[in-house]
Amino acid sequence: MIITQIFDLINIGIVILKRDLKVYKWNHWMELHSEIDADKIIGSSILDFFPNLNTPKFLRSCKSVLTFGNFCFFSQRLHHYLFPCKSASYFDSKFEYMQQSCAMGPLRDRNNNIKYLYIYVHDVTEVADYEQKLLEMNMKDGLTEIYNRRFLEVRLKEEFERHKRYSRSFSIIMFDIDFFKKINDVHGHQCGDFVLKSISSSISSIIRETDCLSRYGGEEFCCLLPETSLDSALEVAERFRTAILEQENNFSGFSVKVTISLGVAELREEIDSPDILLKKADEALYEAKRTGRNRVVAMS
Repeated sequence: MIITQIFDLINIGIVILKRDLKVYKWNHWMELHSEIDADKIIGSSILDFFPNLNTPKFLRSCKSVLTFGNFCFFSQRLHHYLFPCKSASYFDSKFEYMQQSCAMGPLRDRNNNIKYLYIYVHDVTEVADYEQKLLEMNMKDGLTEIYNRRFLEVRLKEEFERHKRYSRSFSIIMFDIDFFKKINDVHGHQCGDFVLKSISSSISSIIRETDCLSRYGGEEFCCLLPETSLDSALEVAERFRTAILEQENNFSGFSVKVTISLGVAELREEIDSPDILLKKADEALYEAKRTGRNRVVAMS
């Protein structure tokens, strides 16, 4: 009786399976978070209720426990969860499902024969959320919430090596806000921050998931375009320019119109480092500003 009370009061999920993977015990924690009553699942195969577990990895682990008495662990970082339960985090979680640290092991009878398999489920959503926030702090710009320069440099190196190795198209766009100092001087730095966030949001809505937009520094931005030729990158840059030109930036009751200048460069055979590719795009950006601003210039 006491053991049964502990089984249901303990603040982790505990599942006990028979050798045929039918559920033998299902504690109150599992009832609460899975929204499946014990009476409903006990006696049924765990795979009937959780088909996501019907994988070679999970089945091999069960066999290893039941045959050899081994212990198996399922870390949140690799597997995220075994049982898709709604997140119970008190904080604003980025995860759709509860993040779980799980393990399984053998339960033996008095003759030391393995009779059952247990699984414990520990909710680590809040820890995973915290780790995710720390990770984002290291790779996201605090103001605009797009990638920062540190992350850009890492990603640029990876993309550069990948596209060099496979001789695939790769282009980048450098752009900045025209007369940004004047915006700060006339309307104040809060308005300048608003414009930076507004432009970041607009450009983010245009690019593909495979592209990478980052704040390079101040009012300057960089966008990496994998699998993109120079001609295609020029079309993308023109979409950027037009979108910002037509955008209304309404701040404290007045509208601030801004434009951007853009430089485009494509990875060529003679370019042997990411820094040179960045320099090419930056030179094109400088030329766009020198020749009148609010325009796109390519550097071959």
